[in-house]
Amino acid sequence: MSVRQFQVTFDCAEPVRVGRFWCEVLGYVPPPPPEGFATWDDVDREHGSWFACSDPSGVGPRLFFQRVPEGKVVKNRVHLDVRVGTGLVGEERLAALEAECARLVPLGAVRGQLLLADGENESCLNMQDVEGNEFCLD
Repeated sequence: MSVRQFQVTFDCAEPVRVGRFWCEVLGYVPPPPPEGFATWDDVDREHGSWFACSDPSGVGPRLFFQRVPEGKVVKNRVHLDVRVGTGLVGEERLAALEAECARLVPLGAVRGQLLLADGENESCLNMQDVEGNEFCLD
């Protein structure tokens, strides 16, 4: 039997903040707040230990954000590639990467290094989310 579903879990200091960032990046939506809470802000004020969101189309994996006591120390060993340039090459791909970067920076993302196409790989742009977790615009 093979696994058909998985979720990606982020360890973080502020689960709701990081989760909302990724909702904006990916167009994901959070579930309704847990029973007894009117909003996720209420959950965050009282517990603030987790947040989740999912792809409204049901295609992408669920994302789960959990509070951990330690801060981020080193580069992620696993990261998300946000596929904004799929099928694009050259200047058209660079324009798509730059446009998405311009959308995400005001949300709290930090621009990293632009890696230009090298004959084997297409261009991509390294970035960080609101807590410094690396991801790529690909």
